[in-house]
Amino acid sequence: MSLLVVGSVALDALETPFGKTDRIIGGSGTYIALASSFFASQVNVVAVVGGDFPKDKIALFRQKGINTEGLQIRENEKSFFWAGRYHNDMNSRDTLVTELNVLGDFDPIIPDAYQNCEFLMLGNLAPAVQSTVIDRLKKRPKLIVMDTMNFWMDIALADLQAVLKRVDVLSINDEEARQLSGEYSLVKAARKIMGMGPKYLIIKKGEHGALLFHGNEVFFAPALPLEEVFDPTGAGDTFAGGFIGYLARTGDISFDNMKRAIIYGSALASFCVERFGTERLENLSPDAIEGRVQEFIDLVQCEITLTN
Repeated sequence: MSLLVVGSVALDALETPFGKTDRIIGGSGTYIALASSFFASQVNVVAVVGGDFPKDKIALFRQKGINTEGLQIRENEKSFFWAGRYHNDMNSRDTLVTELNVLGDFDPIIPDAYQNCEFLMLGNLAPAVQSTVIDRLKKRPKLIVMDTMNFWMDIALADLQAVLKRVDVLSINDEEARQLSGEYSLVKAARKIMGMGPKYLIIKKGEHGALLFHGNEVFFAPALPLEEVFDPTGAGDTFAGGFIGYLARTGDISFDNMKRAIIYGSALASFCVERFGTERLENLSPDAIEGRVQEFIDLVQCEITLTN
């Protein structure tokens, strides 16, 4: 089934304890599209880049079956650029440079060929832009998933609350869930956030896994223990891409199938952190993904005999 991905397609400069890069491709839309392309039969992207964005990477998107008709290219301008340095624990980072460039006035244009998308993934963008995307679709998709961050909670809370009423699934991390809800307990936070609109809530906990909430149901998926985390940039977006891509492939949006989608998203994210940027995703095989999913299954499989 067709999937529409709207997010940033950008350039990043990264520094971790394992090394540093100059300008490589990044952005929420990039990671989501690449991850979802392993599952969804049709992935359509809406984003904007400048003339400095590598043409071979646009060709890579097309090779992966990603439709770039909705990728605006402003040849005389620069792409969104972010530079960051990770601390030794790899859980915290410092932003060194943020240049909005073409993203500063991004107007999401939805091509006619994208109008019948059955799944919509709204990557981390200004809530007003996310709302505009929904407004410009002629019919509501079967499922709308969105990501956001604490920055928008700080400066655009009213816009964020408005778009939350229009989506089915919200994906955020534990810190963001606590800020948005004002609750420290993630169970209480989930209940309050679902009261804002989303029927489902995913709370990402980084190396500690992810939680999926729906009504009174809760599902927890652990993160796979890895010997090395090379670069955590884009892991959350890769997770989201694997999640929505699997749902688009199966067409099943039940809670039980979302559990499986969480595992596939976690598997993709575990690959992402093994190399800088998108390098691991660019050269990943379907067999490797299935093998990693089996590792998750083995990790949680346990037979217990209850005693009186």
